[in-house]
Amino acid sequence: MIDRPRPAILPRITSQCIRWWVGFDGGGTHTRARLATPDGQWVGQGQAGPSALGQGVPQAWRHLGEALVAAAADAGVPTPEWRDCAVGAGLSGARLPTQARAFMDADPGCGALQLDTDGYAGVLGAHGGAPGMLLVGGTGSVCEALRADGSRACAGGWGWRLGDEGSGAWIGQQAVRHAQRALDGRDAAGPLAEALWQAVGGDAVSMLTWCAGADQRAFAALAPMVFAHDEQDPRARALLQRAADELASLALALDPLQQLPLAVAGGVAERLVARWPEGLRSRCVAPQADAASGALMMIRRAVVP
Repeated sequence: MIDRPRPAILPRITSQCIRWWVGFDGGGTHTRARLATPDGQWVGQGQAGPSALGQGVPQAWRHLGEALVAAAADAGVPTPEWRDCAVGAGLSGARLPTQARAFMDADPGCGALQLDTDGYAGVLGAHGGAPGMLLVGGTGSVCEALRADGSRACAGGWGWRLGDEGSGAWIGQQAVRHAQRALDGRDAAGPLAEALWQAVGGDAVSMLTWCAGADQRAFAALAPMVFAHDEQDPRARALLQRAADELASLALALDPLQQLPLAVAGGVAERLVARWPEGLRSRCVAPQADAASGALMMIRRAVVP
């Protein structure tokens, strides 16, 4: 295992008059925001559409703005101007330098801005800044570790097209492959294949057309169908076990001696933990906070001496 270093994105500070602190957690399906006052008191939260950088920087900033509006409404205050905000953004795709630079270049004028991955923001929130690991299995998948010496390590997070094993998008892709094989007669056609034919097409042209237009979210939207057929279709059950094994391998790759506490986040991972070996399950701890709260911690560390 070779450590992948943190993104070389230095905090940008353009104002000393910070009135609001904002933490964002952005992935392939949702953006979540936490709004706090300068004394660190959390006052509001909001949600908007995806802000994974691989889906486009303009979309990311648009949905961050919408999540900020929602958080301000939840707090009962006017929507802050970006120039009054210290922003910590934990976003999927921030590890790729071109995407990270494009995001920073599109800064709408934040009083302070710190970008890092959603995995790093998540591990900060999950363990309150202390050493530990966070495995995220939602639309995508990644495992991030923060060690006692302050170093970081990451496994997974390679993107939905070729990686993100065990995630919702990966489960959806594997399910469609099964439906294709069943249509060919290479797999037995059971309840899962029949349900997938209804969803993505029961003939070659329909299925190819659906796949050509499908993105990460479209594949992830099929994952609940696989869970729904867990009891009645051995193909669904076997696929979910493969997904659980893939997620477990991420945690074991980063901490083969199994010494760090492990927090789990994301709807898919939370449902698959029960399929892990007992030794791995016993390491799991409840997250102290979420990635948006971790992003708040991240920006405070960057700005406050």
